[in-house]
Amino acid sequence: MKTMRDEQKTAGTGAKNVLITGASSGIGEALALECARRGAASLFLCGRNEERLSAVADACRALGAEVHARSLDVTDEAGVRRWVEECEATAPLEVVFANAGVATGAEIEENVRRTFATNVGGCLNVALAALACYRARGEKGRAARRQIVLTASIAGYSPLASCPSYSASKAAVKTWGLANRRPLAREGIRMNVVCPGFVRSRITDKNTCPMPFFMEADRAARIILDRVDRNVGLIAFPWPMRFASWLLAICPWRIAERISSMLPKK
Repeated sequence: MKTMRDEQKTAGTGAKNVLITGASSGIGEALALECARRGAASLFLCGRNEERLSAVADACRALGAEVHARSLDVTDEAGVRRWVEECEATAPLEVVFANAGVATGAEIEENVRRTFATNVGGCLNVALAALACYRARGEKGRAARRQIVLTASIAGYSPLASCPSYSASKAAVKTWGLANRRPLAREGIRMNVVCPGFVRSRITDKNTCPMPFFMEADRAARIILDRVDRNVGLIAFPWPMRFASWLLAICPWRIAERISSMLPKK
């Protein structure tokens, strides 16, 4: 019932200046389009694929938003910090979505390192740059909305033999974000963590495993934005997958390991 109510809410109080990484496809693309529909004034979007990113930017402009798009790899720490600072100087950021992420594929060294560099390092690059901008506003900025939303995954609830690096990298994002929520709240900064299940994206398009409770990206974006506006700390959905993942996480390790080893590889 909560999800149905979430989807029926309007977003008249949605943020006006929003930054989204990984905006060229999947959840990032859907978030950009939904923010534009809800009246965002300035959208700052980045992605690695310039052609797809340009198409998303054009679609958001058609919905009335002013869009600033940049082709950028979030693992570039210095480049990300410069970009975030430029965005902040253009229009004070209200919500920053550290959303870019990759799947691992084969668990070979190159892929494992790329997974952690993007899913953990890239997330930190965006979040830490945003925090620095928020804090630089000083006391004057405390009254303004300052929010950082990290995209983790339901896979981050417990170690999964089907996707070791992916589940571990998302677990790191989930833990770091939730652990920072209370300390940052004392500074007037919100931090939220999103843990979606299977949502249509370029990652899920490559999956050959069963994907229970599969969700279209536009529906996921509506759920996320509604709960971000309400400052829900952990935004995990759909609830059956959240419950199953939580149950697996609290099982004795030997049982959890056996169950995990039976799951099909992504």
